[in-house]
Amino acid sequence: MQVNKALIRDDSIKNMNKSSAPLSSQVVPLILITGIFFLNFISRIILAPLMPTIENDLGIGHGEAGALFFMISLGYFAALMGSGFFSYHLTHRKTIILSSMVSGAALFAISISHTMWGIRLGLLIVGMAAGIYLPSGLSTLTSLVRSRDWGKAIAIHEMAPNFGFVVAPLLSEILLIWFSWRYILILLGVVSVSSGLAFACFGRGGKFPGEYPRPGILRVLMVDPSFWIMVALFSLGIGASIGIYSILPLYLVAERGMLRSWANYLVAISRISTLGIGFLSGIVTDRLGPKVAMGAVFLGTGLITLLLGIVPVSWIVLIVFLQPMMAACFFPPGFSALSRIGPPRVRNISLSFTYSLAFLLGGGAIPAGIGALGEMGFFDLGISLVGGIVMSGLILLHYLKFQEE
Repeated sequence: MQVNKALIRDDSIKNMNKSSAPLSSQVVPLILITGIFFLNFISRIILAPLMPTIENDLGIGHGEAGALFFMISLGYFAALMGSGFFSYHLTHRKTIILSSMVSGAALFAISISHTMWGIRLGLLIVGMAAGIYLPSGLSTLTSLVRSRDWGKAIAIHEMAPNFGFVVAPLLSEILLIWFSWRYILILLGVVSVSSGLAFACFGRGGKFPGEYPRPGILRVLMVDPSFWIMVALFSLGIGASIGIYSILPLYLVAERGMLRSWANYLVAISRISTLGIGFLSGIVTDRLGPKVAMGAVFLGTGLITLLLGIVPVSWIVLIVFLQPMMAACFFPPGFSALSRIGPPRVRNISLSFTYSLAFLLGGGAIPAGIGALGEMGFFDLGISLVGGIVMSGLILLHYLKFQEE
């Protein structure tokens, strides 16, 4: 079976290279895959704008609310770490379909659950369904278009999470006019399942198996200090972006006294600026290098996040707009630095492991920690502490060594 898999993979790669086409001829499949990624991402973050309503409905505190985000991150971490095993046995195409179907089913299960353990389990599965998508989605994407169009294709694909940040709070606020949070999850689940069926019927590409991490490759990474430094740096970057985003609507409502609708609209509008800021960050990274660019991002993002917890209400709108702009600047230099860690043969595994570990910490532990402090009456302190921790990334950068160094 091992030999057969290898033969299938070799034949698939040859066919993939032959069938790769110009970007202009793959617009429909690209839009379909990007749409699946958009729904995949929305499923993970939709709880953030709904959380004030969920807290009131379930009668839970800030600590339990923050812990729900950790369950999503835990599932995402576990599945992303093992995503290669799914794509190896199912092919990338079937893995994408499985991700959409399971995510939709889990959202439906959460909507009808009336116990906290049922909701936690459902969120864990939502995270797992999302985790197996990304490697297969990117592999399928690059199999559809010729290599010189990969940059443009991936840029289109990566617009999905940025639009997700904007759409999630707006969609939640509009739908809450007519529906409860449970019906919103049902609707999202139905759309997610439908997207999986649409890809099964009309989607192209991904009809080849993936690779999984082998002990020898893992050993190379585990003994490299720079790998662990990048895990820490990505944890800070994700914590300042997704981590703060997850808890921000609840913080603005519970601590700053905003109306839920105004808080969600503010968070959505503040994310519009992030749609183009990444290109500017990429230019700065190319000119100054990833270390200098990351240093500037950690200093600026950390300072603004710290201010988010201490400024008076009259300044809060300005800070809410500035914080995501600075936080979004991390990822171009972050991924540029990550591509310089370890020999070329381990870099795809390095990306998968770094992002999964960092998402568990930055996207799960950080909002859970802020929620726990909020439960004790120190919500603003929790936000400011994250800002201070983000600035500590400046120290870690001093010890970061690239492969060419």
